[in-house]
Parts: sequence; structure tokens; C-alpha cells
Amino acid sequence: MAAAVLSASASEPVDSAKTDSVAGFEFKDIITIPVTSVKDQNKSGTCWCFAGTSFFENEIRKVGGDSIDLSEMFTVRHCYADKADRYVRMYGGTNFAPGGSILDVPYVWEHYGAVPEEVYTGLQYGEDKHVHGELDAALTAYVKAVTSKPNRRVSTAWKKGLDGILDAYLGEVPETFKYKGKTYTPQSFAASLGIDPANYVALTSFMHHPYYKPFVVEVPDNWLWAPYQNIKLDELRDVVDNALKNGYTVVWAADVSEGGFKWREGVALMPKGKIESDMEGTELSRWVKLSDKEREDSKFEFNGPVEEIKVTPEMRQDMFDRQETTDDHGMEIVGLAEDRLGNRYYKVKNSWNTNQIYDGFLYVSMPYFDAKTMNILVNKAAVPDKIARKIGIR
Repeated sequence: MAAAVLSASASEPVDSAKTDSVAGFEFKDIITIPVTSVKDQNKSGTCWCFAGTSFFENEIRKVGGDSIDLSEMFTVRHCYADKADRYVRMYGGTNFAPGGSILDVPYVWEHYGAVPEEVYTGLQYGEDKHVHGELDAALTAYVKAVTSKPNRRVSTAWKKGLDGILDAYLGEVPETFKYKGKTYTPQSFAASLGIDPANYVALTSFMHHPYYKPFVVEVPDNWLWAPYQNIKLDELRDVVDNALKNGYTVVWAADVSEGGFKWREGVALMPKGKIESDMEGTELSRWVKLSDKEREDSKFEFNGPVEEIKVTPEMRQDMFDRQETTDDHGMEIVGLAEDRLGNRYYKVKNSWNTNQIYDGFLYVSMPYFDAKTMNILVNKAAVPDKIARKIGIR
């Protein structure tokens, strides 16, 4: 992931409402929710935690709490430990990697609590920013060594060894700490923030499972084997629209490997490919000489609004089944915008620094959202009543 610095103090709210214009794009924010500052995951595979933590920081503000900078690495550390435990219990037959799901942050809040960033930065290894290559390699080698059972059975010391690695890199987890003159445990601090993990629901939309019933999304980073409520594609977007209209942000897990996801340019589109029957003369003669790859790449050479594909549930399912849509990245949807042609976009807060055109935000077209969304996490209160009743949360 790209290196970065913060755009503002860690707990300072950022109101991102403005009209942006570059290279043929003009975005006008229709709905914008003031959010805490853009953070930097740097060289770590922890986007899921940065997105989820930002979401809960904004939920705290939504219920009247103070702006606060919460520790991502406290959550990451507990997930590393619990992933390792599951990996060993499964004889190494499950995923062990730095990635995670949008449900990992509420999982840690429920089981272990939360702490402020100033209490647990996770930077105990000579770096100013998160660089997890060595840590990930050490943890992976360690759990593989444990599951190989060189002593013919697993020792009683392996968890202490794992904790030693995590302590060395991320720091020891505090049993108690002081914050603004009060003493807390991680559990009591989380309880003081007014957030109940039970008030949130994870939603997805795929056709290989029945609608309006939960299922475990089959991606490696869903290491908790957590169930997601399955709703129709148009309903998934209805949930996001309703959330934004009522001042709620949304955690968004998506595929960002598409050529139309242009982070530096701050936009994500699903362009429609060119059709030979629409070409004439010199344009057609140039087109037929291109290789298949060059033809495919050409549709991503845009510098303004272009015609995009119309995404159907069947098309979306096919992309998932063929693993063209993969579980790449977690971000936070914080607003709704339009371009100069009236096309709608979601405004998205990322965790890849502020050193791009929109200071860490980007605009995602509706076709891109429809095609490349894996799942979302949202406050249950933000789900429209009709959909909430279908999935039994109201």
C-alpha cells in the first residue's frame, strides 16, 4: 500500500464537501458526512481495520461522542492472535494472512474492547509508519512451524512464543491505561464510547445462495467464517443511499484491481468497451491492428465521464464465480456526488494517505459499486424498514 501522512490532527473532523475538477471530471457533493481524518495503513495489509475503525470513530460522533483517534493496531494484534489459534486448531488447513473482513473490528470490540491510538500505536520496531513485511513473514513461519509438530504434538508454549513476536513488533497490550484523567481497561473504554457491536449488520448480494438468508461469504480473508445477510443488488445500493441520507457512513469491501479504479485520479469507473460496428475509417483501421490486451486496456484510457456497463445480478455473480471480482480492499463510503453529466457516485474515504488529488478520497461510480462490491457493514438503523424486515433485523 502507498506511503502516507495525515492530512489533519488524528481526531480532527474533516468536512470533505466541495466541488472538484480535474482532467474532464467535475464532482459536486450532494451528501457529505463530516468524518475523522484520513489515516495511513502504509505497508500493511490492514485496510479492513482502518476502514472499520474509521467507521466506528464516525459512529461515536453520530451518537454524540467526541472525535477520537482509535488504535487500529490493537484490533490487528488481537486478530493476528486469534487467526493463529484457528490456524493451529485447523492443522494449518485455513487461511493465515494479514487481511481480514469488515466484521473483524466489531468482533474485537465485543471480545477484547478498544483503546485510543495514543495508548497503542503498534510501532515498536524502529519504523514511523506501519511496515508489516517482516512481522507477517515471522508470524507465518512461526505458525507453520507449530503446525508441522516437530515434537509430534503441539507444545504448551506456542502461544507464549506468538505473543513474544507480537509484543516485540506491536507492543504489549495494556491491562489498564489512563485517558483524559480516567483509568480504563480496553473493555471498559469500549463500553464508554456508546457503541454496541450488536447494532451493526453485514450485507452482501450474490445469487449462489438464497436471498434474505445469511451465508458465509467464501473468501479467504473471512477467517471468522462470519455470516452475511444476502439481499438483492438494487437493495444493497438502497441501503447505502438510505444510510447516507440519514447521516450514517458505510464500510465498503470491494475489488480495486480493475483498470477503471484510478486512485491517483480519484475515480473508479466500469467503462464499456468499444464496438467495431461503431467505428469508421482510420479509427477502425487502427483498432483492428491492436492486440486483445491493447483493446482491453484502451477502455481504461479515460479522462472524463464515459459510457459504463450496465451491471446485472447475473453479470455480478459471474465475475465473482470466475474470481474476476476479488476481496481486495476495505474503505468507507462517506457521501454521494454527481459529475457534470448527472451521473451519480459514492464518495469514499480510503486509508492510502492524503497524497492524491482529493486528499485521500475518491469517487466511485454506481456501475463500479454494483459490479465490484463484496459486502458492506452498516448500522441496522440505517437499513430501510422494508429490507430490514426481510432479513429479520427489525
